[in-house]
Amino acid sequence: MADRLHVGTRKGLFELVRTRKGWDVAETRFLGDPISAVLVDADGAAYAALDLGHFGAKLWRRDKGGDWAELPAPSFPEKPAEAKDDPHPWSLVKIWGLEPGGVPGRLWAGTIPGGLFRSDDRGASWTLIESLWRSPERAKWGGAGGDQPGISVVLVDPKNPADLRLGVSTGGVWASGDTGRTWSLINQGMYAEYMPPELAGDPISQDVHCLSRCAAQPNVIWCQHHNGVFRSEDAGATWSEVKAIRPAKFGFVVAAHPNDPQTAWFVPATKDEKRYPVDGKVVVARTRDGGKSFDVLTKGLPQKHAYDLTLRHALSVDASGERLAFGTTSGGLWISEDGGDTWMAPEMRLPPVAVVRFAEY
Repeated sequence: MADRLHVGTRKGLFELVRTRKGWDVAETRFLGDPISAVLVDADGAAYAALDLGHFGAKLWRRDKGGDWAELPAPSFPEKPAEAKDDPHPWSLVKIWGLEPGGVPGRLWAGTIPGGLFRSDDRGASWTLIESLWRSPERAKWGGAGGDQPGISVVLVDPKNPADLRLGVSTGGVWASGDTGRTWSLINQGMYAEYMPPELAGDPISQDVHCLSRCAAQPNVIWCQHHNGVFRSEDAGATWSEVKAIRPAKFGFVVAAHPNDPQTAWFVPATKDEKRYPVDGKVVVARTRDGGKSFDVLTKGLPQKHAYDLTLRHALSVDASGERLAFGTTSGGLWISEDGGDTWMAPEMRLPPVAVVRFAEY
């Protein structure tokens, strides 16, 4: 099991370690600064993206055993005259997702507005994926709970680093089999109940909150959508709605078991206008049969007057599939070491949590 956990919050980055007495904070960094994305790569390097508002997005890396050093953040080209009708800005607002690329040195970054960037030198430089950015469909993408769309999820097939899946909020699921040279929109079976009935199946209208795939069987992908849960067994080409989830179908996050394609975890909430746990009870929903049924896991979680919301990147499972962690907008943090059957809260009070990531080294 992973013995290190990085927790990115509105007021800094906290690195927790597992000791014989439990979990404790080993290091704090960037105190007072909002963390928007975190990645710990296979070589032990940790990356942290900062959302500094007026001062822009920043990116830092710490090599294993070293100190933190600032890297150049991804940047967009100047908006050309021929793109004057593009409704979205050509400037970086936030780094929303960071993922390893499956080959040494490669990283992917998803941003607000909806840009996808690749680095092949461990973040020392970044290249905008022009094929997606200049796609005519991108102009139709909508805001992700704000003014601008964003790419929050980049899935890399662990068996084929050229094979990518993107989650766009709002813009659907996009696929590339050639490292981003060409793209297709793959949302068959999804629907958007917030659209007029005749437009419910419009692929660009699908608000994809989170995607997660089974590492052992990467054709199995789970989606927490704005209005439900969907599952694909063909790498996203087609989707089936998972109707059995309890106690609600709304939420922002999903974690797929790395070895068992039938198992996944969700943190449901009262939808959409409310956005708090059903009945004020924090729960985790787990399926072990591909979504046919769900266990509602509560042991160790607050079951009275709890209004914690878990955001897109704030649920993580380690490579064993037994150790999980999730954080909330109320600063709650809970960790399980038995697949979610029981949970414990480390003795700390954190700022609102945006992202949690286990370190597998």
